[in-house]
Amino acid sequence: MTTPGTLPVDYGDIEAAAHRLAGVAHRTPVLTSRTVDALSGAQVYFKCENFQRTGSFKFRGAYNALSQLTDEQRQRGVIAYSSGNHAQAVALAGQLLAIPTLIVMPEDAPRIKRWATEGYGAEVILYDRRRTTREAVAEKLIAERGTTLIPPFDHPQVVAGQGTAARELFSQAAPLDVLVVCCGGGGLLSGSAIAAHALAPTCRVIGAEPAQADDAARSFRTGVLHTVHNPDTIADGARTPSLGQITFALVRHYVHDIVTVEEAAIVRAMFFLWERLKIVVEPTGALATAALLEGKVARKGERVGVIVSGGNVDVGAMAGYADKSFLEGEPRG
Repeated sequence: MTTPGTLPVDYGDIEAAAHRLAGVAHRTPVLTSRTVDALSGAQVYFKCENFQRTGSFKFRGAYNALSQLTDEQRQRGVIAYSSGNHAQAVALAGQLLAIPTLIVMPEDAPRIKRWATEGYGAEVILYDRRRTTREAVAEKLIAERGTTLIPPFDHPQVVAGQGTAARELFSQAAPLDVLVVCCGGGGLLSGSAIAAHALAPTCRVIGAEPAQADDAARSFRTGVLHTVHNPDTIADGARTPSLGQITFALVRHYVHDIVTVEEAAIVRAMFFLWERLKIVVEPTGALATAALLEGKVARKGERVGVIVSGGNVDVGAMAGYADKSFLEGEPRG
């Protein structure tokens, strides 16, 4: 187990990120629902990062990282790899800071995310996930162009930026007994856990991950970094092969548990949020809600924070999931 002094990110980094983001990132709203409270037996506070710029929490980390580049790095530009949300975040941050952006994106990424990324002015390079990896494509482009890599989660400044979402939530809805956060590469989860440890030391921080992409849960329990290759999950933001070296250390130190949810539960939670809270949420953004509604994270009477991580959903692609057989067992208040 690492000690706090050896960890790559601390709460001071999150505070500094919050100052950089002030007036740039949105202070996103917190919503409540009597129906959700009745179903869960808890008092639930949804931190709605689907209302963040570019539609997800990713803008926080991307802007924090890009804003600290040297003049030479800014001139050379940056490169990122992403299925969509980090791509959009880096593209917009680059636009705001006048930094050229190059994005490596899988061919099967949601079209809405690719179009938005290009709309923010980024150059998009598509690749086939079955034939190569995004890391390999990015390495080749870095060698050719001399750009600076801004990875989607395994980067101290990205983690610090993501942690500002939880920092805000604690100022809006404290005290909290539990904080539930989706987990892909662990940037949002680790940043949120650092903030919780500093602001509410007794609060349990629990990650939520697709059962079909459970590398983080296995890594957390064994203490050994596990990987999964191209996991088949609707939650495209959680298709990362593994936690990063940085996020793995932080998750192991600060997070209390990681639970998994099945695909049907993710879809049910997503449509439930659409119908009951009247907010558009993507599958990955519904992971924490799915864990709550499945009864995996909270006890009766507790105050629970749930981070809704993003809302960049291809609505047309979701139509096929809206059938009665797949939604059987959907919570109804």
